[in-house]
Parts: sequence; C-alpha cells; structure tokens
Amino acid sequence: MRPVIAVHVGAGTWKYLKVDDVINAISDALKAGIRAIASGGSAVDAVVKSVMVLEDSGLFNAGLGSVVDLAGGVSMDAGVMDGWSGSIGAVASVTYPKNPVLLARKVMELTDHVIIAGSGGDELARRLGLEKHPGPSQEVLKRFRELLRRAKEGKVRFRKSYELALRLGIVSTADTVGAVALDKEGRLAAAVSTGGVIMKFPGRVGDSAVPGAGFYASRSAAAVATGVGEVIIKSFLTLKAVSKVESGLSVMRAAEEAIEELSKVYGNDNAGLIIIDSEGNAWGAYNTRAMPWGFLRFGDRAPTISGLP
Repeated sequence: MRPVIAVHVGAGTWKYLKVDDVINAISDALKAGIRAIASGGSAVDAVVKSVMVLEDSGLFNAGLGSVVDLAGGVSMDAGVMDGWSGSIGAVASVTYPKNPVLLARKVMELTDHVIIAGSGGDELARRLGLEKHPGPSQEVLKRFRELLRRAKEGKVRFRKSYELALRLGIVSTADTVGAVALDKEGRLAAAVSTGGVIMKFPGRVGDSAVPGAGFYASRSAAAVATGVGEVIIKSFLTLKAVSKVESGLSVMRAAEEAIEELSKVYGNDNAGLIIIDSEGNAWGAYNTRAMPWGFLRFGDRAPTISGLP
C-alpha cells in the first residue's frame, strides 16, 4: 500500500492571505504527515501531525490563528476518527489547548467518550499537560475591532454572526483545517480543527466537533469538511460523501455529488470537503470561491496543490 495524505485549509473567499504562504503551509503539513507514516506511524498519527502543523502556523482559523467570538474570546472545536477501528474523539468550545486536535485524539484514546466540551475539555487538557493557547493573535484582534467599528457605524446589521462576517468580507467563510490519510497498512483516518466562525455567539459548536458532519472515516474512505458549520451539520456532509464511496462511487463523484446536494438545499458559498479512499485516490470539492487543498503520496518529490484563489 502506497501511503497518501491530503489536507485543506478552508473553503471561503480567501481575500487576506498571500498565495505563497498558503502553498508553503499546505506543503509543510503534507510533508509532516508523510514523515509520520515513514517513521512507522499510522494514518491517525499522520492526520494529527498535519493538522497540528496548520494549527501552529497561525495563518488559518485553527489553533494559534483561531478567530474570536462576540465576547472577544477564543473557543475551538476539533475531531479525530480512526476509520479502521471506528474510534472517535472530539472537543467542542475549548479555550485551553494550543492544539485542540491533540486533545481530541486524547479523548479518543484515553476516555470512553466521543465528545468533551467547554470547561471539562479545558480541565482535561490542563491535567494532561498539553500546551496552553496564548490567546487571540494581534491580526485576529485587529479584524475583530474592524467588525465592531463598522457595525457601530451602522454600516451593517448584527443578524447571524457568520452572515455579518461574510457581508463585510473581513474573513473567509471559515478557514477550518483538516487532513485525511491512508497508511502503509491500508488504514484510513480523518482529523479537523477550527476556531469557528468569527463573531459567533459564545458557546456555539460547529461541525468540526460533530462526527459525520465535519469529519468521518471508515475502512472505505475518509473525509473532512469546511465552511458554514450549521449547514454542514444539517447535511451530515462527510458521512454522506463516505457513504457514496461505500456504495461504489469514485471519490470525485462522491465529493462532487455531496456538495451539489448540499448546494441545492442551502445555496452556494458555504461548504467544501476533501476525501480519500482505500486505494489512495484523493479529491476536493467546494461551492465557494476557493478551497486550497493538496495531497502527497509516499515517494513523490512534491505535493499536488489546487483550489487556490
């Protein structure tokens, strides 16, 4: 089995990051994941490592780059799933860990639970000795203050918080990051992490903490999603895509059909996903302006990257 890993860094408008920075971050994450497999690691090792690289980059809405809620605080969601065993771990609305995806893995491996939320997740991270999140970055706070300023000037109404961010064009739909991988043993895994939607209501939980919505993996395929979490949860996007592969569709058909069906119900500019099957075929589909994503096969000299703005 020739291992392969794929990552995405969010579906959205992509107005604020330099393309070269995005390409470099994707490449770094893919190479880190492949190195994890090359050193004897599993698909779970690979996806967690790749997502941690993206969380630590500070470029995306995950980990160090997480956006803030209406109260100006950071709260994050993440999930991990082992397609071979069916094991799942997720965290929701946590504030403590620098790498929420690592805490999600701990939930999967060390507890009897699937999702741990809020202060309970924070206390678990603290007691496990995970590194603490330093708080919102200056760039995130700058964007937050700009949103507040324009709202106070009456240039836009405060309705749905994510609609506000989209209308102002301050941020992408949601720069959630995610990874899917196939290891040497033919095992599949998925991992995802996000800071949620900027200006969200405190305590809001998005799709990245919900198995079958933001992430899902089986012995046939693994997928992770990005976009407006409420829409992805309502459509159970990743479960639908993986189920299509299990029914005999190619990853390309499965991904495209899943996005098309979501768009018919909820419109465009709200979702994307990447998916990989047990033969190492990878694909990405989205209904937004862009969704930078890429994949790297074991032994290849350079990754394949597409979906750039």
